[in-house]
Amino acid sequence: MGLLSKKDSKLIMDPLADNNPITIQVLGICSALAITAQLKPSIVMAVSVLFVMGVGNVVISLLRNLIPSKIRIIVQLIVVATLVIIVDQVLKAFAYSLSKELSVFIGLIITNCIIMGRFEAFALGNKPWRSFLDGIGNAAGYGVILIIVGFFRELLGSGTLFGFPVLGNPVTKTGLYAIGYENNGFMVLPPMALIVVGIIIWVQRSKNKDLIEEN
Repeated sequence: MGLLSKKDSKLIMDPLADNNPITIQVLGICSALAITAQLKPSIVMAVSVLFVMGVGNVVISLLRNLIPSKIRIIVQLIVVATLVIIVDQVLKAFAYSLSKELSVFIGLIITNCIIMGRFEAFALGNKPWRSFLDGIGNAAGYGVILIIVGFFRELLGSGTLFGFPVLGNPVTKTGLYAIGYENNGFMVLPPMALIVVGIIIWVQRSKNKDLIEEN
């Protein structure tokens, strides 16, 4: 028998595909629009949410029998705010320029509806291990979409990945630029993130007709 049962495996795999928090549940759209103009911030945000959701779900699960129902939202906010502060301080210590680039969006993880939703819907009613898997799964589903959107927006909008030119030099007209290719300036604008997410939703639902029937 493997480390994960079939039921536990679904907690990780479902949010990556058929129950993705962004493309199916339409949650966490704000950060998908705001920080995906480049790939690096997209990855950092994905990893940050992975840490906050994984640890946060475990903490809430451990405290689930001790939290009075009337103040559970306040406790959840305290837990997620503490974890976000840790993430913010680590970024400021080891990646200050990236921390400045992400600016207030790291702080806005506190109000990310995916995190609060999983605290409320899952961690409060399940044991720590399953809560951890649920947090990791939903954060991974969220992060995958951010990384895909960030990849295409930076590649097509700036001709770079992680800030390094991969399509050639637009100034000296090398690579693809030598045959007349031009960067699509619209890709770096927030509305294009919504269009890219829409394309991902279309591809996902065209491959799985059941998602169309369910929605």
